Amino acid sequence: MTSVKKLLIKNALLVNEGATFESDLLIAGERIEKIAADIPVSAEMDVLDAAGRYLIPGMIDDQVHFREPGLTAKGDLATESAAAVAGGITSFMDMPNVNPQTTTREALAAKYQLAAGRCTANYGFHLGATNRNIEEIKALQVNEGSGIKAFMGASTGDMLVDDPAALDLLFEHAPVIVLTHCEHSPTIWENEALARTQYGDDVPMSEHPAIRSAAACLQSSSLATSLANRHDALLHVLHLTTGVEMALFKPGHRSEKRITGEVCVHHLWFDESRYAELGTRIKCNPAIKTADDRAALLKALAEDRLDIIATDHAPHTAAEKNNTYFKAPAGLPLVQHALLCLFDLAAQGHFSVEKLVDKTSHAVADIFGLPERGYLREGYYADLALVDPQKPYTVDASNVLCKVGWSPFEGQTFGSTIDVTVVNGEIVWQDGRLTGAVPGQRLQFARAR
Repeated sequence: MTSVKKLLIKNALLVNEGATFESDLLIAGERIEKIAADIPVSAEMDVLDAAGRYLIPGMIDDQVHFREPGLTAKGDLATESAAAVAGGITSFMDMPNVNPQTTTREALAAKYQLAAGRCTANYGFHLGATNRNIEEIKALQVNEGSGIKAFMGASTGDMLVDDPAALDLLFEHAPVIVLTHCEHSPTIWENEALARTQYGDDVPMSEHPAIRSAAACLQSSSLATSLANRHDALLHVLHLTTGVEMALFKPGHRSEKRITGEVCVHHLWFDESRYAELGTRIKCNPAIKTADDRAALLKALAEDRLDIIATDHAPHTAAEKNNTYFKAPAGLPLVQHALLCLFDLAAQGHFSVEKLVDKTSHAVADIFGLPERGYLREGYYADLALVDPQKPYTVDASNVLCKVGWSPFEGQTFGSTIDVTVVNGEIVWQDGRLTGAVPGQRLQFARAR
């Protein structure tokens, strides 16, 4: 019989379950076999000396737009999952606003077939809600999809869920967690009309947070949380951006909650002062808002009002983004540099490295019910990243891996580097390059309402 391949990581600083400690970690096949202070080296092992670098469970990103099927000029499952592992992200959950939209169980199954054998990271897919697909939602089995995404705000095509009866049915019958994009469309449309009256088509980017306003966010997120409370549904509110919304979310551990909240890395990193420099490159929905909003989000993380940090990676080509306000699409590529942003924020004292790991990995596994992932534990899948907090990394167009080939962080030097990423026991990223391994697996989900 062929012996199981083993990888021994020596002399690491493990960050796991609220603690940081010196340890070795042994991987056998896809799994973590042993975690101990000094694991002896044997001939059957490959050895990687961590030399005091952080060893963390890989980030699990619950919100990405990898653009496949149908929008593959911007990205695809292969290119974007490769960029993700370069950033220490070992699992992702992709959104349904592709072409065709993932609003049926048949489309969901087809998307999983597309992903098989092509993803460097592990993958899961959300089913999209519409005003008319409640029977598809009712029929969804717990392990068929990662969640049900509802655009309770301005969207395209059939993806805007704005019928009160449809929303009520969604929250009443959803068999798994509901994820909401919360912005009130009529408020946004009114604000757009006011901006056109003042500026015509030449609306400055500085108006974006006034158009996609805090009031528009609060009205929609208040509705979502009230519906979830009425029907005792599981609700996860995506990419929160305002201080005023934080009162909707309770502080405390996610195990005590039916309603959880998420913040995205760009809303923690940027504020509206950066529009003058970066313009449409940081146009996203919901909008990057004020410095006070950014501070409130960081405070809510410290209080455990916010439970998950994600990316909302949403690539568009540079040509598309290089446009006027109304013509430039919203969204930015983020997976490759999200953890680097977060390690810098931790170094600045906004939160601990232990909190960073909890919000990017542990909490995601718990909230979405990912068996045997999201933690460094014996017997769990070996999805992990080795981070050097003493090695600076400068973002340049030449080292951007996502298909669109640009980043809003170009020219930024971060204080840390992702040195190694391991997915299901396979090294997929090491010393600044992909290894060529493509070990990503379909994620399993076990949390029902």
